[in-house]
Amino acid sequence: MSTDTTASVSTHVLDTGVGRPAEGVRVTLSARTGAGAPWAELGASRTDGDGRCKDLPALPARTAHVRLDFGTEAYFAADGTEPEKRADARQNAPRVRGGGAFFPEVTITFAVTPGEHHHVPLLLSPFGYSVYRGS
Repeated sequence: MSTDTTASVSTHVLDTGVGRPAEGVRVTLSARTGAGAPWAELGASRTDGDGRCKDLPALPARTAHVRLDFGTEAYFAADGTEPEKRADARQNAPRVRGGGAFFPEVTITFAVTPGEHHHVPLLLSPFGYSVYRGS
């Protein structure tokens, strides 16, 4: 029987517009102890070539709510830093007027259960997104 009461969090981002993992998305992890408590930023990471953040920090004891902030605007920006395979796939994709992202950021807030792992994937496309609790 586990006596660990600390919850843990992981995420990954899939670009459903091109059918590949989303590499280079900045993800910031914040936590709070309850609905009225202030948010504390715990750290940030970027998704790797598999779309995963493998180095998000551990949650403090008594964490009740977690917030993941995904920097989608920079991911969708055509600034020459995006992976070649994504740039090629996006060449004919619809663009937001002015070249920006329709959703410049995505914020997911959820409750955690002590002692459980919470995997929250983001499925991302230029004009929509979806999340779910994974395993």
